[in-house]
Amino acid sequence: MSRLRVLHAITMLELGGAQRNTLDTVAGLDRRRFEVALACADTGELLAEARALADVRRFELPHLRREVRPVADLRALGELRRAIRAFAPAIVHTHSSKAGILGRLAARLERVPVVAHSIHGFGFGPHQAAPVRAAYVAAERLASRWTTAFVAVSRANRDEGVRRGLFRAEQAEVIRSGVDLRRFRSAAGAGAALREELGIPPAAPLVVQVACFKPQKAPERFVALAAALAPRFPAARFLLVGDGELRPRLERLRAAAGLEQHLAMPGWRRDVPAVYDAATLVTLTSRFEGLPRVLVESLACGVPVVAMAVDGVGEVVRDGENGYLVAPGDGEAMAERVGRLLADPALRSRLAAHAGEGLDEFDRDAMVRRQEALYEALAARAGIAGAAGPASGGDATAAPPAAISDVAGRTGG
Repeated sequence: MSRLRVLHAITMLELGGAQRNTLDTVAGLDRRRFEVALACADTGELLAEARALADVRRFELPHLRREVRPVADLRALGELRRAIRAFAPAIVHTHSSKAGILGRLAARLERVPVVAHSIHGFGFGPHQAAPVRAAYVAAERLASRWTTAFVAVSRANRDEGVRRGLFRAEQAEVIRSGVDLRRFRSAAGAGAALREELGIPPAAPLVVQVACFKPQKAPERFVALAAALAPRFPAARFLLVGDGELRPRLERLRAAAGLEQHLAMPGWRRDVPAVYDAATLVTLTSRFEGLPRVLVESLACGVPVVAMAVDGVGEVVRDGENGYLVAPGDGEAMAERVGRLLADPALRSRLAAHAGEGLDEFDRDAMVRRQEALYEALAARAGIAGAAGPASGGDATAAPPAAISDVAGRTGG
């Protein structure tokens, strides 16, 4: 039986959940059943990791960027079309907004039999001006016409896509963005060295957020949280791990609030399990999300969370059991919940005791196996020669070729 050729396309391999999801999938697909290629921008913090995958054909595209630039975008479309011609995939699987639109158009123009698109949160939201948001929604509706199937990382994203008319319910399957749970579950003790490196006292309560410094993640809300709580908890420390376009603004806000001794912003860290192990609790202040992997990671480390209840967050955080949910944008409620946890070690211990429960559906290997089953089901339905179909693929969770959505319905996403 010939192997199915699958090309993944993502805009930039920066440090983020969608990028980690894509790289883990590309690296983990069974090479006995799949040939794999990756198309992406020629820059990004995770590009070196992609380059280390010797058995993945890589197409680095110099004109593929997040910003809307019509001339460069046309050139990127041409680059994607040439990559598809060179690799001749049976399946193109796109991720992120820009690569999602251009990649699906390129696949349509090159007559690729099967086109899948992953939703890691939508590229439009209430933070945008109404005309900009409307343009993004219109582009997604157009691209949906060229899409065979959708993969959503949360039920919330799947339901929103159906509600907005981006796709039909039977076109979409929920497959969680998988995390290497074993790596995070075995992190105990790793945080001590990180605290020493950053000058954080061993006994100091530590509130942590890990996020890209971009509008979606609203990191300025974390600075405001630190400003609200530092006077009440002078021994507490705050750690904002990440980087991005908003760093100059965040540094100004930190200075204006007099938080230089309380709030550290060390940039990106590759020792994220150690970051969580050092934490007393973890927060998330995002405006919108798909399903934030950082919450799964921190819970796997046994650390309770306080998060704004956007999109798929409520599918990870069980309010009052492993953390707390607050209304989106409600900084006062966030400060109240975090303050309550800082003041009550017994409450923290109770939430931490349940933090790691119910995370198996977020396992990285389970994510890859379910995507393999989906590819084979879609290929079989398209009549692609050599497609194994779900029965011979060896995975009991494979979706029936005629009813993708049945899997999401049985598993609850």
